[in-house]
Amino acid sequence: MFVINCKNYEEISGDKMAGFLKIVHRVAKKYKVKIAVAPPQHLLGVAAKSPVLILAQHADCHMPGSTTGFVVPELLKKSGVAGSLINHSEHRIPGLEIKKTVLRLRKLKMISIVCVKNVAEAKKYARLGPDYIAIEPPELIGSGKAVSRHRPDLITKAAAAVNPGNKTRLLCGAGITSGEDVTSAVRLGSRGILVASGIVKSGNWEKAISEFASSMV
Repeated sequence: MFVINCKNYEEISGDKMAGFLKIVHRVAKKYKVKIAVAPPQHLLGVAAKSPVLILAQHADCHMPGSTTGFVVPELLKKSGVAGSLINHSEHRIPGLEIKKTVLRLRKLKMISIVCVKNVAEAKKYARLGPDYIAIEPPELIGSGKAVSRHRPDLITKAAAAVNPGNKTRLLCGAGITSGEDVTSAVRLGSRGILVASGIVKSGNWEKAISEFASSMV
């Protein structure tokens, strides 16, 4: 799994998203790699019309109905969204909400990716059985310092904590800017990557996505 979190970067704003998704689809087909995109929340409905796997950047455990302003999983699914990131370092939520959201997405047969900051959290939330645990040390996010190079032990320990007897797979995030970073992460036990600025702010989307995808293969 190769997940691109677009955050709320201006580089992806407005009608730029359509072009971005066309590139993602083209690269995914070329390298036969599963690539998912988490666009800004207000672009979810538009993005979900593309053939690319679309994820929300956040989902709430609130129910359909009188829940103004909340991102409701059932409505995401009806809009064609495949799943959601949960507990991203920029949108942390309490443990009980993480549990409720994971269970809700599972009931709806949607993808759940729980973001964690350390091995202890990886072990704790892997017990919930999300589809993926994404480990991202906060101090390395957006730093250009890849966790696979600067904290390789974190990946190996997280992989050991997440994988034994569990269907949950580990994703590696934070500071990934090159194909070499991707290869290292996979070699250390990650089953994929979660990337943001390394793609969106690269200046050449096709080149960056292709480099990361080919490195996974």
